[in-house]
Amino acid sequence: MIDDLPRLLAKIRARLRRHGRSRHEVDDLVHDAFVKFALYVKEKVVEKPEAFLMTTAINLSNDRYRAEARRGEEALVEDEVIMDTAPSIEDVTLSRERVARLEDCLARLPRRTCQIFLAHRIEGLRYQEIARIHGITTSSVEKHIAKALLMVTHDMEGWWP
Repeated sequence: MIDDLPRLLAKIRARLRRHGRSRHEVDDLVHDAFVKFALYVKEKVVEKPEAFLMTTAINLSNDRYRAEARRGEEALVEDEVIMDTAPSIEDVTLSRERVARLEDCLARLPRRTCQIFLAHRIEGLRYQEIARIHGITTSSVEKHIAKALLMVTHDMEGWWP
């Protein structure tokens, strides 16, 4: 089924190592990819098993990266796992800069437009409720919110990932 298994394994291992995986992680990922392959071929025909295994191993690696990013960094200390789930200093600093930039953007909005925008976005009020509170039409509320969104989106361009 697979012509040159040692060559394929070496190729998959090298690719995973280039993705920053340790030797131990590579072994786990290759094993998991072969398990998925074995389960898959029981039900369906795989025309290109080498491509299937490579893609599966890379996808598993990417899934692990995403899971690790959600959980935080891990460090193994005498068989105990210590996880740091706090955001990094860079993330905190960038977040503070974004909030300051957003505050500046909101401060540049006309007072009423800002109040209407925040009533909808922060307080979660519906357009009809905002219109009643401010004594304006629903159409006017829509225009205020559209204006605010346009200005904030323009001013915040490049400040969000």
